[in-house]
Amino acid sequence: MGSICAILACALFLVASAVPARAGNLTLPPGAQQAIDAIYSGNPQAAIPLARALQQARPEDPAGYLIEGEALWWERYCEALEIKYGMIEAWKHEKRSEDTAYFALAEKAIELAQAQLAKSETAEMHVYAGMGYALKVRVYALRGENRNAAHAGVAARAEMMRALELDPQMGDATAGLGIYNYYVDTLSPIVKLLRFFMGIPGGNKALGARQMETGMSQGVLLAVDVRFIFGRALRQYDEKYEQALAVAEPLVARYPKNPMFLLLAGNLNAELGRNAKAAEYLRRVQQLPDSGSPCAARTREIANSFLSTLH
Repeated sequence: MGSICAILACALFLVASAVPARAGNLTLPPGAQQAIDAIYSGNPQAAIPLARALQQARPEDPAGYLIEGEALWWERYCEALEIKYGMIEAWKHEKRSEDTAYFALAEKAIELAQAQLAKSETAEMHVYAGMGYALKVRVYALRGENRNAAHAGVAARAEMMRALELDPQMGDATAGLGIYNYYVDTLSPIVKLLRFFMGIPGGNKALGARQMETGMSQGVLLAVDVRFIFGRALRQYDEKYEQALAVAEPLVARYPKNPMFLLLAGNLNAELGRNAKAAEYLRRVQQLPDSGSPCAARTREIANSFLSTLH
């Protein structure tokens, strides 16, 4: 549970809600919010054609490619879910032929952001480039490719740090650094030694927690993701189940049909000994419409298995 892969896998970046442009905030191009809402509502497949339409309308904008990559990531994460150590989490996944297209999306987003940065350096484009590297981290991590995950994670961190140098109020960059700082500081002493020799900068768990809290309230692109990540981290590394549940419950309230959010809330209630409430969340997963997707089948299977353990 303390591997570099598991740590850097949590650096997944994307999207909550658009707000008016001002210092410290990002704005999304027209049409992006609909695709983003589809992802977080538990229907990533519906987001893909919307993201591709955005790519066609704005071919120089990284956002469309990041959104499509995010949709593919959520499908992959969902399909990889399993119950281990009493936690519902994605621990590993084999290589797939579809990975080529996924990595191409990440590389395209980085390339487009860097092209914009060559013309005019902005915090926004550094955040977008960081997101592109983070897309790579997540799949490398699930595949157990530690070195590749580490290199991409360090590149993502550098982009977020530069974004904050340009705009110290950039909430999404603060959130991204918070994820890095928190998880890297949870590494075991042996893995920390390996981290040192691999050139991976250290972290600070307390600072990371504060930065993630800032991202939850001030981020545009990261507000939902960082909340999901922070809730899982509090469960997995700190066993602060009550705090984790307080972080996670707003996700269920806002996106009541997202099975991953329901499973996390159910898992946390079970850790707190609230089995009746846990069963309520798990049954809600069972009652979601069956889209026929591998994700729908997997989350229903997980809910069924977890329900059988409750007494």
